Amino acid sequence: MINTSSVASTGDSAAESAGSGDQSISTSTAANSSGASSSGGTTQIFDLGTMPDVGGPPVGCKGKIDLLFVISRASNMRYRQEQLIDAFPKFIDTITAKFADFDYHIMVVDGDSTWGSSICDDVCPTLACKIEEPCCGLTSTEPKGEPCCASAPDYPCEHVAEKTVCDDAFGAGTVFPAGTYSSNKLCPLDVQRRYMVKGEPNLKDTFACVARVGVSGHGRLGQALTAAVQKGINDPGGCNPGFLRKDALLMVTLISTNGDSGGGGLDSKGTPEEWAQAVLDAKQGVAESIVLFNIGYYETECDPMNGLCTLAKMFPYHHFGDVLATDYGPAFDDAASLVETACAGFMAPG
Repeated sequence: MINTSSVASTGDSAAESAGSGDQSISTSTAANSSGASSSGGTTQIFDLGTMPDVGGPPVGCKGKIDLLFVISRASNMRYRQEQLIDAFPKFIDTITAKFADFDYHIMVVDGDSTWGSSICDDVCPTLACKIEEPCCGLTSTEPKGEPCCASAPDYPCEHVAEKTVCDDAFGAGTVFPAGTYSSNKLCPLDVQRRYMVKGEPNLKDTFACVARVGVSGHGRLGQALTAAVQKGINDPGGCNPGFLRKDALLMVTLISTNGDSGGGGLDSKGTPEEWAQAVLDAKQGVAESIVLFNIGYYETECDPMNGLCTLAKMFPYHHFGDVLATDYGPAFDDAASLVETACAGFMAPG
């Protein structure tokens, strides 16, 4: 299993240590707490621990929820991001109705370790540069005369030199999406944070800004998730200080059009078992304090190439939504109910 003590807080090193339909799939599951999962027809047992014996009745999470959205930047994600943005306000309204005191942290991370688009960076501030002109480094079959930077004229060239270590780090909260079909602007978050908190002004507009991460990247969601839950990145001095709270339920929402098989290359480094262990370690070994919602390709028996499916099934509270559905609202409604169930039995570690 993953050894989180050896994982760095920012950049690729964090994850390197870790090693068209419209049918909505609604398979909310409270699996057995031993963590049984299926892959390629073979049942795998992953020990996720049990609820701690602290005495007394469950106290419930009382609306204290850390919401982590892990979003692919792959080339076919434009409309999936828009559907997520459309469903988010309804989801928040539903969660708010279920908890009298909804105390939230909300953070978006993307499945890439770089900011923006290297192609656009190379031609800034001359976005008028065309393919096959000396200013464009592309060796492409695209027609001569097409823009070298496909996201022109909105690419924020004036900010290319302002990138920080966190902007180029796996697992860091997104604050300034840049690239093709992204927000291409600094989102209105508090300058001291890379995530939203209770009382955030214009919460829905801010989420729409950070969640429109664009399509100029990759979908290494397992790797990004692993990096986002490390202790160092959430501690003072890290990219996301204070995001993860010991006494809050954690809900992870993954959205991707690829299954992320793991193993490196174009997919995440590590394995679904290692990604799951990293999340479990971040929540003091209590699997019941985690809800895993995967908007992707659901399979009754997870294909070995669909690591995100395998990952989700390792947690007692998990839910699947069809990434090809035309409306993510119904799946989010089911996920909200699952959050309510998980919160009812939540016991904050001592």
